[in-house]
Amino acid sequence: MKQRPRIYYTESQKAMMWERWQKGESLQHIAQLFDRNHSSIERILAETGGIRPAQRCRSRLALTLAEREEISRSAAAGQSIRSVARRLGRAPSTISREIMRNGGQECYRASLAEQAAWDRGRRPKTCRLAENRALAHSVAGKLRLLWSPEQIAGWLKRTYPDDESYQVSHETIYRSLFIQARGALKKELLQHLRRTRAMRRSRHYTQKTSDHGRFIDAVSISERPATVKDRAVPGHWEGDLLCGSGNSQIATLVERHTRYVMLVKVVSKDSETLTNALIKNARKLPKELYKSLTWDRGTEMADHKRFTLATDIKVYFCDPYNPWQRGTNENTNGLLRQYFPKGTDISAYSQAHLNAVARRLNARPRKTLNYETPAERFNQSVASTG
Repeated sequence: MKQRPRIYYTESQKAMMWERWQKGESLQHIAQLFDRNHSSIERILAETGGIRPAQRCRSRLALTLAEREEISRSAAAGQSIRSVARRLGRAPSTISREIMRNGGQECYRASLAEQAAWDRGRRPKTCRLAENRALAHSVAGKLRLLWSPEQIAGWLKRTYPDDESYQVSHETIYRSLFIQARGALKKELLQHLRRTRAMRRSRHYTQKTSDHGRFIDAVSISERPATVKDRAVPGHWEGDLLCGSGNSQIATLVERHTRYVMLVKVVSKDSETLTNALIKNARKLPKELYKSLTWDRGTEMADHKRFTLATDIKVYFCDPYNPWQRGTNENTNGLLRQYFPKGTDISAYSQAHLNAVARRLNARPRKTLNYETPAERFNQSVASTG
């Protein structure tokens, strides 16, 4: 089979790739535009970790190509530097330095000088994490604790409100991880991110939605009281199953007001087993802090009436094909994948281990809580009910 020649993409073609990538299109779809394999596109985008490099622009004070061509013609004609400077409206020292740094009056060529100027201009500003190694060490430590870059940035701002040298944006942290040329954070720290991918994807990247089957005799989420929807008071929870290999799973529960997480060991996915586990867990909390539970339309909650009868906790269900209506729980399950990656046999973990993971997650600051932790907010709720 004859191998296709290597293609060298133009700047406009690369710009098209980046535009499509930022819109959330897949590598395969972008590659089809150029009749190439997806690896050909990946090679371009992976150079900067899937983050589009800033477009280069010329300073308004820099010499233009037209000015360099005038300098080249004048140098070839043996004209003086001052006469060239007068015609261009430039200082003689500017013309003199330009000629000397590019081979002198006899060797000066406009096109070569122009390219050399662009090459010398490849000087990205050193990021704060590379300048402040103590800050980089602190950020790396939080990443190892599975904090997200946004949580770290918010925590730094809250901890050092009057010291900007110890503040850094979450975008800088992401860029330092994905663009290794910055030399600020080690690439190994990528494995501690919620999504352990080699390239950063667009927020518009298409994600698969999940539906756990049709469910009848369910109270719709639209019937929840307004106080549940606006998170005004604590005590309203969202739940789901986080699945692992070998038909293993755990029940994940998150409180909407405080984002407090509880994990429940479930030995089987059948409705009776799950309901028994949820009833046992619900009795650990005061009634004021467990008033309702919103679940996806999975058949594992078919015994929801028995759960409500035993606990006096109302159960509401998402609309069909709309698991995003339990957005807090969906996001929490994503965070939990850092502790329980896909393919993990979750049945091997004890309830004590699940409790330890929940404590770590509840100790992570949240942007939506003004970078307080779920544990802090939940403890405040417990104190107010005592």
